[in-house]
Amino acid sequence: MKKIQPKPGQESVWDYPRPPRLEDSSKHVRVVFNGEIIADSHRTKRVLETSHPPVYYIPPEDIRMEYLKPTEHSSFCEFKGMAGYYSVEVKGKKNAQAGWYYPEPTKGFAALKGYIAFYPSKMDACYVADEQVVAQEGDFYGGWITQDIVGPFKGGAGTWGW
Repeated sequence: MKKIQPKPGQESVWDYPRPPRLEDSSKHVRVVFNGEIIADSHRTKRVLETSHPPVYYIPPEDIRMEYLKPTEHSSFCEFKGMAGYYSVEVKGKKNAQAGWYYPEPTKGFAALKGYIAFYPSKMDACYVADEQVVAQEGDFYGGWITQDIVGPFKGGAGTWGW
């Protein structure tokens, strides 16, 4: 693993902290599934963690919640707590466990309560400031890679030991 040196205006995921940091973002974020914009926000929060591209969490008020259906699936994050999941269904097309949220996050991440993150790999497209993101490799993390983020990124084959 060789760290990529960021250019001016870029961030290296290797400069992100562990434990992760939560910060507000006013960048325009959109999520598209089956031809519908299901989320559109300038009021997101992003989680920054060493070796991972940012994950954007969107307030439910900026999401078309009629397209989300709660699932029985859950997972646990040592930093944020227990996560619940949503399937996304638009005009007959469905993707299970496509988004997740923290109903009762830990104290350090209390501001995430109810906000929803989407796996870009399970959506038709996700955008940050009109740039279509690239999904983080693997099916465990849900990072959003843009041209202003450099890695290498954890998540792909052979990266678990980093």
